[in-house]
Amino acid sequence: MKHYAGIDLSMETSHVCVVDAAGRKIGTQCVDSTPEAIAAVLGRYGSVERAVIETGRMSPSVALGLRELGIAIVCIDARQAHQSLKAMKANKTDPHDAAGLAQLARTGFYKEVHVKSPAAHGVRSVITARGHLVEARVRLDNTIRGLCATFGIRLGAGQGERFLSRMQVAASVPGLGEAVASLLRARERLVEEIGQMDRQLKAISAVSPACQALMSIPGVGVQTSAAFAAAVDDASRFKRSRAAGAYFGLVPRRHQSGELDWTGRITKQGDGTVRKLLYEAANSILTRTRQSFALKTWALKIAKRRGLRKARVALARRLAVIMHAMLRDGTLFEA
Repeated sequence: MKHYAGIDLSMETSHVCVVDAAGRKIGTQCVDSTPEAIAAVLGRYGSVERAVIETGRMSPSVALGLRELGIAIVCIDARQAHQSLKAMKANKTDPHDAAGLAQLARTGFYKEVHVKSPAAHGVRSVITARGHLVEARVRLDNTIRGLCATFGIRLGAGQGERFLSRMQVAASVPGLGEAVASLLRARERLVEEIGQMDRQLKAISAVSPACQALMSIPGVGVQTSAAFAAAVDDASRFKRSRAAGAYFGLVPRRHQSGELDWTGRITKQGDGTVRKLLYEAANSILTRTRQSFALKTWALKIAKRRGLRKARVALARRLAVIMHAMLRDGTLFEA
């Protein structure tokens, strides 16, 4: 008889529920959140046709570990699972969630999510760390500006040599000079670490054929190419390249019910970091790239009709489609 399992993951322990083909519960247990412990529990019930877990922080390591142990594991969208589990049980508990996930595994009523490879997660970790370092540096800059403004010292915009030179005026002010000096030391260390992250991304892109191919597009740099390649991971998982635009939330939101039918702003679903980088790449093509090519001409026509902001979004979506096609076919960009 076929068996199906639902696994409700948490940081320390996880609840495992196993049901048969008729949906009857045949076993439930709380185990450590490790692939070995979960696989040992599932092994007691013979061959498990399919096991289901939700997306979350623990999902990649557990899912990849269970697959290495021969368990047919499926990772499903947590938002969809939440609505289904809410309809099944009035009270939300870990055992109830595991039982509900087991029923989803049995019925096949779920949306499977691709589990990225460890290499892809490694690249994403570097990009995420760099993003947080940049945010910390910007917060320090703004804190320094605010402190100096209290004493009538206007540092102005920017972050380069002019910004640092204007700050020398604050050194002679009692109290302010010491505070700014302390913040500057922290800022200097942050700048060094950001530079280290940049060098690491360049090293990653230098040995990646996918990144080298994507950087053949004008306006697409090291960070954008690395982030996009890591987010897609396996280009064959998209049947059509146009699905990449929807995957990164760059398509309009639509709501239709009876006579009501409206189209709104973009959905902003998926990876926000990649969406932001695609938008910046589109802006670079429209405002900084001097080279003239068909893709830029197309976006400039949209800018004349609908404005530069919407042209950037449209071009970002088109870039996602083109970049996926390049990864799928192994081709370079032809202007």
